[in-house]
Amino acid sequence: MAPRVLWLLLGIAATGFGIAGAVLPLLPTTPFLLVAAYAFARSSPRLHAWLMSHRQFGPLIVNWQQHRAIGRRARQAAFAVMAFSLAISWLLAVPGWVIGIQAAVLAGVAIFILTRPVGPQA
Repeated sequence: MAPRVLWLLLGIAATGFGIAGAVLPLLPTTPFLLVAAYAFARSSPRLHAWLMSHRQFGPLIVNWQQHRAIGRRARQAAFAVMAFSLAISWLLAVPGWVIGIQAAVLAGVAIFILTRPVGPQA
């Protein structure tokens, strides 16, 4: 299979996961969309342009690519989803050690997010 086709398939899969992540609380959106943009840049100018100009997803990608920044709304959404995920785990009576691991991982993600600049597209 040609490398371009593999990049295209990766971009399509990553876009699907990114869209799913927009509605599922435990699945991240932005990392998948960054992978999709990277893959589409190597396989499909049309799909890359579509993703970069997308009303909701485009600004997140552009802000990261140009400034390595995470905007305020994206931060707020990430923190809300992290808190929601922990709350759901607690309400479902997940074992304490699992919640502890989850909290440690989410704390690491929160630190990463907090140490990124906000950028011009807040």
